[in-house]
Amino acid sequence: VEDRAEKEKGNEAMKENTLIKATKLLLDIMFFAGIAVIVTLPISVRIYGQINSYFAQYYVQLIILFAASGILAELILYELRRMFRTVLANDCFVEANVKSLNRMGTYSFLIALVTAGRMVLYLTPAVMIIILVFLIAGLFSKVLSQVFDRAVAYKLENDLTI
Repeated sequence: VEDRAEKEKGNEAMKENTLIKATKLLLDIMFFAGIAVIVTLPISVRIYGQINSYFAQYYVQLIILFAASGILAELILYELRRMFRTVLANDCFVEANVKSLNRMGTYSFLIALVTAGRMVLYLTPAVMIIILVFLIAGLFSKVLSQVFDRAVAYKLENDLTI
């Protein structure tokens, strides 16, 4: 019975390790692909402007809005990658993660604001959905930062007790 329990624990650890590695790889791919997308924005918006006249008409404005949103999204990915290092080190409840979550909330609110600026040029249901998603993400990150802050305080208190 004990041997079977040990095997199950080993299988769970292996699945968890695979999930962690896959998530790390996905974050890295998204981060570096995001940089490539931002750098190539002038070209891609110009090309897409040949298909959609709206992109040609508002070329400069869209470059500015997409670049601003892209940079903020990259900052969120950067913070996630920083936080992920603490997951890999098995030490998640640290003050640095509280700050990262707080910053990610701010970046999310700023993306919502920048995207709202796009409504002046062109209103679509997708724009409204993006604004809503990033408002929710911002709220979630801010609340989670407070949860992590309490967890860090409890952890420090327990470390001092021991």
